[in-house]
Amino acid sequence: MEIKLLGEDKNIIEKVETGSIANELGIEPGDILISINDKKVLDIIDYKYLISDNYVLVTIQKKNGELWDFEIEKDYDEDLGIYFTNPLIDKARSCRNNCIFCFIDQLPKGMRKTLYFKDDDSRLSFLQGNFITFTNLSDEEIQRIIDYRLSNINVSVHTTNPELRVKMLNNKNAGKILDILKKFKESGIKVNCQIVLVPGINDGKELDRTLEDLASLYPSASSVAVVPVGLTKHREGLCKLSTFDKKSSKELLEYMKTKHKIFLDRLGTRFVYPSDEFYAVAEEELPAYEEYEGFPQLENGVGLMRLFLYEIEEELKKIDDNTIVNKKYIIATGTLAYKFMKDIADKVMKKIKGLDLKVVPIENNFFGTTITVSGLITGQDLISQTKIYSDYDGIIIPSSMLRDGEDVFLDDYTVLDVEKELNKKIIPSKVSGSDFIKIFKKI
Repeated sequence: MEIKLLGEDKNIIEKVETGSIANELGIEPGDILISINDKKVLDIIDYKYLISDNYVLVTIQKKNGELWDFEIEKDYDEDLGIYFTNPLIDKARSCRNNCIFCFIDQLPKGMRKTLYFKDDDSRLSFLQGNFITFTNLSDEEIQRIIDYRLSNINVSVHTTNPELRVKMLNNKNAGKILDILKKFKESGIKVNCQIVLVPGINDGKELDRTLEDLASLYPSASSVAVVPVGLTKHREGLCKLSTFDKKSSKELLEYMKTKHKIFLDRLGTRFVYPSDEFYAVAEEELPAYEEYEGFPQLENGVGLMRLFLYEIEEELKKIDDNTIVNKKYIIATGTLAYKFMKDIADKVMKKIKGLDLKVVPIENNFFGTTITVSGLITGQDLISQTKIYSDYDGIIIPSSMLRDGEDVFLDDYTVLDVEKELNKKIIPSKVSGSDFIKIFKKI
């Protein structure tokens, strides 16, 4: 997730929500938030904490330099409706690690600067779901998480073996992870854990040790996602690593089945969830909908395919059997999800007569063909591999291909650029059954 890297330490208001408290009081974009209840606002966490009251005193500096005090009576959880030029209010904390598997280290040169920023900020973890490592937190900052009840926090654990974690993250502070997690358990802080699994490094006995350590912290450690390491072709001078193939993915899934039985018996939950990528590479059937237990790790690609399939099937039930749509569309996807999306397309075409959906797997030449997920497909790869199809009404892409909130691919091609090159409409769709089916309802 990209964030604004602003050095401005003033709490400049960028936007005021229409109809909000701030809007009614005459607070405007360009005004500066000075304090709440006479306390300086250090960051967005301070802001949210300080306004969580029925009565607040807000001091604003207007563009002409005047200071205005507002005594505000509101609901306890009601926001003021202001947004800042820097959403974090403070500078984002950068990562101090040098992980052997870091994806950002594997990016090609020449991309936009924000893509190379390695954030490791507990506030972004709480607000936006980013995963953090704890290696740059002081004791005071750990206590602040506890005092402010910043729960859930997403944590990149990778291993609980102190010596191995120090080596994997190349940070002498990395070995303290278990001590911090134990402190969170004592304080009732919930964490979602992530393990980036690297064959021959933190799998096998090391993985078993990590899962057992984390299970001992349940329910504070509420879930664990296991995802395979991602390797691009841009690894010059980096640690030599391998990733998972069909055989090793199958073995991992068999191991997970064993752990599920153990944890269900001991904890009443499966607790650990392998990402969808393992099932696709192993060519194994996805678990049942219920086995994801509410999908606690969707952001890690755990259960995303199962949930999408379920939503598609539910949406198709609502469509009349006599529905006819005489249109032809390309569905562009990563090579990993090709078979899955082809099955989805077949289900949709069976229900909607006259609809022609061609699924095209896009090989990732930009990052390397070992990168198979849809979210890392670039505009130029999309263009080069779909331009041969001339008689289609548009190209459907997952919105994960685009920068969050913008029509921009990772290589800075815009949706408009791609549409001009291909002379076809590009139709982004969220990984949501209702969003996907809605495309055909609008026709």
